[in-house]
Amino acid sequence: MIQEKTKVLLDKDSIAKEFKEIQDHICRELEAEDGLAKFKEDLWERPEGGGGRTRIIQDGPVLEKGGVAFSAVSGPTPEKILSKLELEQADFFATGVSIVIHPKSPMVPIIHMNIRYFEMSNGVWWFGGGIDLTPHYVDLADAQYFHQQVKDCCDQFDKSYYPKFKKWADDYFFLKHRNETRGVGGIFFDRLNAQTKDEAEKLHAFVKSVGYLFPKVYRHLMAKNKALPFGEAEKKWQSIRRGRYVEFNLVWDAGTKFGLDTNGRTESILMSMPPVAQWEYMHSVTAGSKEEFTLNHLKKGIDWMNIL
Repeated sequence: MIQEKTKVLLDKDSIAKEFKEIQDHICRELEAEDGLAKFKEDLWERPEGGGGRTRIIQDGPVLEKGGVAFSAVSGPTPEKILSKLELEQADFFATGVSIVIHPKSPMVPIIHMNIRYFEMSNGVWWFGGGIDLTPHYVDLADAQYFHQQVKDCCDQFDKSYYPKFKKWADDYFFLKHRNETRGVGGIFFDRLNAQTKDEAEKLHAFVKSVGYLFPKVYRHLMAKNKALPFGEAEKKWQSIRRGRYVEFNLVWDAGTKFGLDTNGRTESILMSMPPVAQWEYMHSVTAGSKEEFTLNHLKKGIDWMNIL
């Protein structure tokens, strides 16, 4: 869908303003569902241009650690980015909202969402983003609900989006060194572009809808699972699964690499890290256990819509 050196059709300042509003909405919704913890805001500036506001929530009855970050950065495009994306030298502007939530209970899933807009002074521009769910314990009903909500969101704009972007997520959120998906997937998309103003606005509206979908689905999953009982065995498994999350973000995640390569703010880039994680040498699970059930469902290509 990307066409290099096309004409910029949208106003980047308006997009950044709307992304800020999405950040505000998500923070209000998460605070309401947690019931106690409040976000703390950290305003920052990037020496080369732009800045952002990183909001962190910690030590709540439901949310152990979470980040909802907004950024709008600009300046000369670093050589690493130009080379990787096969772009010609030009200044860039990038804005987005990025979220990772680590719940206290192992029965509540980790969730991630990111929406972003990128443009260059030579006319190159695109949208990217995605939303995916990483349960410590796979619950088929939760996975089906999540994918149904995501599909419904996609179908409002283009019925080809969900199957295409679901496969993209399966391929992207994959730990090659473990031969397992990060979780039950979702959607992922990048470098979405258009040739007309109407098509550009459609992409813009789609990306915003993904942002507003996030608190709806996660409040449902928080409310459904936060009171479920668990013990030390489940907490240990949670720490091990968090370790896998760390591995993906540090080894494979393009957003992390982009942030570090553009001299982004390290604290904000690494806000996705869990408060505690664990690695155990040659860890194995018991046959027939719910841990084995989870591992058996960390695979590409599962039809979550018809899993039950």
